[in-house]
Amino acid sequence: MSSEREELVAELLLGSRVLSTETVMFHTAIAEQRGLSTIESKVTDYLARIGPLTPKELAEYAGLAPASITAMVDRLERKGIVSRVPHPDDRRKILVQVDPSGVAQAAPLWDYTVAAMHELAAEYSDEQLHTVIGFIRRAAAITHESTVRLTGRSAE
Repeated sequence: MSSEREELVAELLLGSRVLSTETVMFHTAIAEQRGLSTIESKVTDYLARIGPLTPKELAEYAGLAPASITAMVDRLERKGIVSRVPHPDDRRKILVQVDPSGVAQAAPLWDYTVAAMHELAAEYSDEQLHTVIGFIRRAAAITHESTVRLTGRSAE
């Protein structure tokens, strides 16, 4: 028979799979509501979280080929989701940034989830939240590294 620790880890791994699947399905629904592919939506999220990036940097973060990013930025620009702006330090480069009006249009799609997560967080102590945050950060880093290993592309 398995030890309690092994059972807990197995439950954690299964719960992570369930959360991952539900997250992918939720983000797919968000993307569809906005007329985007799931990858377009996630690339937009990189820009919203990190800030403006050059197309090369965006390709590195997303693990996509530069040509794919160029075509995607073209589509996202036509849809009013992102814009290209001059790089402030290098006139030869451009930055891709999220259009603030696009963010404002998407915000209501998140209202229920954000409110429900606030309610859920209220059930935990600050110490418990620090533990959960640490786990999520490390799990995200492992997942990102797994993606880098699968794609063979370097990314931060």
